[in-house]
Amino acid sequence: MSRAEHIVVVGNGMVGVRFLERLAALTPERHKVTVIGGEPVEGYNRVLLSALLAGDVAQADVCLRDRAWYTEQDIALRTGITATRIDTAGSRLELSTGESLHYDRLVLATGSSAMRLPLPGSHLEGVVTFRDVADLDRIRAAAAPGRPVAVIGGGLLGIEAAYGLARLGCDVTLVHVMPRLMERQLDGRAAQFLRDALVRKRIKVLLNAQTARVLGDGKVEGLEFKDGTRLSADLVVMAVGVRPQSALAADVLDIGRGIKIDDGMTTSVTNIHAIGECAEHRGQIYGLVEPGYDQADILARRIAGDVEARYEGSVLSTNLKISGVGVFSAGAFEGGEGMDSVTFEDRRKCHYRRLVFKGDQLAGAILIGETGDALWYRDLIRDGADIAASRSSLIFGRAHAERSVREAA
Repeated sequence: MSRAEHIVVVGNGMVGVRFLERLAALTPERHKVTVIGGEPVEGYNRVLLSALLAGDVAQADVCLRDRAWYTEQDIALRTGITATRIDTAGSRLELSTGESLHYDRLVLATGSSAMRLPLPGSHLEGVVTFRDVADLDRIRAAAAPGRPVAVIGGGLLGIEAAYGLARLGCDVTLVHVMPRLMERQLDGRAAQFLRDALVRKRIKVLLNAQTARVLGDGKVEGLEFKDGTRLSADLVVMAVGVRPQSALAADVLDIGRGIKIDDGMTTSVTNIHAIGECAEHRGQIYGLVEPGYDQADILARRIAGDVEARYEGSVLSTNLKISGVGVFSAGAFEGGEGMDSVTFEDRRKCHYRRLVFKGDQLAGAILIGETGDALWYRDLIRDGADIAASRSSLIFGRAHAERSVREAA
């Protein structure tokens, strides 16, 4: 009997767990699998961090798979351990415990780490990031009803952190250097709808605000901005973005902004693969979960024997509830040459839609508030579907558009 191939997975986040699930479904009992997770807990849903901070869900609710599942799948899960070095010549992975594991395949799903602005005072007590459950513990320890808190960063992470802190009763100000929130995912009008929704949740929003330094003597006392104005704060949360965690591979693999991979999720070393936020595919790093899931699925299929499985990139899309408000965007939502658009808005209900067309194809979409048809719109964009017959009714959603097509037939 041949020896089972040993697959070592570094990273137990959402993408890593998705890979394990798909591999277990496709090739039960064919491989020996070991998972190295740097955090002391099982993999969890980072999308729900703000809900966990707010107390809307419990720790058990965000766990992706409990330890019993790993045992049932005969997967060795090692948590609270980091990988320190890859020996490509010997196909060995060195660990922080001093151990060395042999692998036949190594899968890097190391994700990304939170960025911290290099500002004067950023080292002060009370300045934290918002990325994992350890950050949540630090934030909870400092948060209290009525306490002034500044959250730096008007992207997804910053908004989610602000929402969680507001739910705890803190006096929250969301600080963003750009003139609108989520500028990479929303147009100006959609961003205004989102801002209005946050203000209704008692979150102050400060735009065009470039932080110059963190104030305080030993402990944070506030922020000073480039224009000289100041904001008092007992807690500062930096949620200004993430960077790929590629340091483990830096000396042995081809690295760009992330770990470079081909369409089969293979790196510059044939038995090492990378998926998720640590990976760079065709010059693109995806900071979203769905592309990482796509990559995990492709890699599992390749290992299962489907040599034709190829990852050709993902349609960039965001489909989440942000502070309780549905937010979706996909494709060329801001339009461009040869494109035109149609919009619908209901300010009282905080509903906004914008569809961007290129000929008889849907090129981009934004939904705020009501996002039930988000995946349908995404699929129309991804598939390049001919929407000529439903174009005039597409803005009103799937049911209306499909009914109008039937009636016209």
